[in-house]
Amino acid sequence: MTDDLFRTAASVRDAAIGDDRAVLATAAKLAADRFAARAEEYDRKAVFPAEDFDDLFAGGFLGVTVPREYGGLGYGPRQRHTLPLWEMTTALAKADLSLARCWEGHANALVLIDALATPEQKRRWFAGVVEHGDKWAAWSGEPQAPKPGERLSFGTTLVPVHDGWILHGGKAFATSATGAQWAILLVDPATPGGARRTREVHGRLLLLACDLSDPTVTVDASWWDPVGMRATVSHAVRFNDTFIPREHVIGGPGGYFEGQWQTAFVPHYAASFLGGALGAYEYGLAYLKRQGKSKDPYVQQRVGSIAVNVQTARLWLRHVAGLWDEGRLDEARIAGDRAWHLIARTTRETVHHVIQVCGARSLVRPSPVERILRDLTFYQLHDVGDHVLATIGRAELGEPYDPSFHTL
Repeated sequence: MTDDLFRTAASVRDAAIGDDRAVLATAAKLAADRFAARAEEYDRKAVFPAEDFDDLFAGGFLGVTVPREYGGLGYGPRQRHTLPLWEMTTALAKADLSLARCWEGHANALVLIDALATPEQKRRWFAGVVEHGDKWAAWSGEPQAPKPGERLSFGTTLVPVHDGWILHGGKAFATSATGAQWAILLVDPATPGGARRTREVHGRLLLLACDLSDPTVTVDASWWDPVGMRATVSHAVRFNDTFIPREHVIGGPGGYFEGQWQTAFVPHYAASFLGGALGAYEYGLAYLKRQGKSKDPYVQQRVGSIAVNVQTARLWLRHVAGLWDEGRLDEARIAGDRAWHLIARTTRETVHHVIQVCGARSLVRPSPVERILRDLTFYQLHDVGDHVLATIGRAELGEPYDPSFHTL
């Protein structure tokens, strides 16, 4: 395992290495110079980072996972050019974790289109991204248990009609709800519940592209009032007999599970975790040097721990990306769960170290650390850490396991 951990991605094209470095440097500079400065206001107001996405479009980044033949950068696991995508996400998350989450959803939705859509669908939708700046999201959430005091109910129903479906109901945790132009809806045509009830929906789950400009699609912004990740605007969205034309179905029933595409996104989340931790670390280093604490042995010890955590996370992401790029898919899928678990734990630890060495002042605005602490804590609840770790254990024990949603 140790030798594998240090192996670089074999399928990265030699001719593109220089270009990748330039692209990543430009994205990182954009994030540092513009996105970081906007993050606090987006967080306070809980609004979509629209200016950031305008800059990403102007810089040619929105087509990050669009294949090169369609005008994109050709990054991501589908194109076997994975690490640059995750490194770009880390750079954005270092400036703003909420921005990175919206970005992930967009990039991951385009991966699904690349993997499962028809050539005509790809031409039309990729052109919208590359030429017009269309933003995408992918929405599954249909929680069946209400939060305290909640009167809304979630779940979607589909009624087949001659040339498509009529969709009714609602989804929660709809990231980029007020910013995206399109959403891929993960819908079980038989019963409400979204995608996480994997045993029941495995062979029938549909991916439906929904044009969010449709007036029958409405957003309830009052539902989203969380402690962190506020600028993801993951509102509740209602579909009031929304027509989904048949040409908007992506792939066949169950194609999402058949290709196990969720496993390509699990380590992508971890890349965002790393970016958040790096944002806190950068603040902490600057603060410690200003305060003249560099010679304190306890400070040195914690900074040493942070440095090891960060490098370990980078190595794991590199390792998992290499497995995807080499087509070692079974290994890549469970390795992605391992990376998620390790990076989730070490990034929480990293932020804790920063707070301990910098003190309470690090949690007073305009320090970004208090926002990073809130965002990281909230975001890591996207998957249940205990279930991820149990999935890894089941794999080691030779028991059946689900690397996508970590439930059986």
